Amino acid sequence: MKFLQKLGKSLMLPVACLPICGILMGIGYALCPATMQGGEINGIVQQIGFYLVKAGGALIDNMAILFAIGIGVGMSDDNDGTAGLAALASWLMITNLLSTANVSVIRTLSETTTLAFDKIANPFIGIIAGLIGAMCYNRFKNTQLPDWLSFFSGKRCVAIVAGVVSIIASVVLLFVWPVIFGALVALGKGIVSLDAIGAGIYAFFNRLLIPFGLHHALNNVFWFETIGLGDLTHFWAGETSADVSWSLGMYMSGFFPCMMFGVPGAALAMVHTAKPGKKKVAIGLVTSAAIAAFVCGVTEPFEFGFMFLAPVLYVIYALLYGIFVAVTTLVGFRAGFSFSAGATDLIFSASLPAAQKTWLIIPLGIAAFIVF
Repeated sequence: MKFLQKLGKSLMLPVACLPICGILMGIGYALCPATMQGGEINGIVQQIGFYLVKAGGALIDNMAILFAIGIGVGMSDDNDGTAGLAALASWLMITNLLSTANVSVIRTLSETTTLAFDKIANPFIGIIAGLIGAMCYNRFKNTQLPDWLSFFSGKRCVAIVAGVVSIIASVVLLFVWPVIFGALVALGKGIVSLDAIGAGIYAFFNRLLIPFGLHHALNNVFWFETIGLGDLTHFWAGETSADVSWSLGMYMSGFFPCMMFGVPGAALAMVHTAKPGKKKVAIGLVTSAAIAAFVCGVTEPFEFGFMFLAPVLYVIYALLYGIFVAVTTLVGFRAGFSFSAGATDLIFSASLPAAQKTWLIIPLGIAAFIVF
């Protein structure tokens, strides 16, 4: 637990960069829906929106790199930037060695393993790289080499050692990563037939797997055409439940009350229960994260803020998602997202044919706020 809590504290610095990015993306998306949905971008307002989305996405899309550097520095004995550099070197090496193009040279890839290595640049690998950088720094920062190699003594050898360790880690992940990813795809296929309960189970695992970046495996099963579902793609194509074999939108709708109202409710609880001397810090951390969750469904700034500090609470948090997604499916609220389940996507998806009973976001949202 001590290790996990130190890891959680190390994530505070990179996490602090994310809320403003989420807010920028939400505002930008509202000004320029074509950024996510496709189509022409015309006029100064849409152009401003486009650049706001791209500005926020610059960090959101590279969150794993921020985690690698933040953990490298935060987990080192004296918070030295050398560990952050070593972590970045580790990240670059692992993600390059395990890229689909490079892996395909040494082994034959199936559809599932191709998908697995396509998603190798994820927060889980960022965390591994950060830990490699920090541990190599802590172990080798004072290493003295022979005179003829003295230039590389001490801190200068840390990144080199981290590179060697990263090669070994890549060899292990070469075999382990596709097995884990494939198992999650199989899990997704197994719960598709469970209707609302299956949607709830999916949402539970979706949140539970975010710390490891493995939620992409499940998302691909339910949101896209991996096994012939494609809840997201069919929804935004203007189809309805009559065009598919399931209730269209059921694997997205339940995230709206959780992200728009549940996360702000949980944030308020954290502020309320913070120690008197820490309330200002808590308000600063969770308020901007709650706004990002409400506006555009960016929840990582909130989730990574506490998942390692209080892992049991995070499991309960994931369970609440599962319950609300199942309930939302049963009551018939349907909305979809092209980015994430925030207010902007709710507004833009409400006019699509598959959208149903969107007014239910009010009672569902109030319930989520109170329960979370």
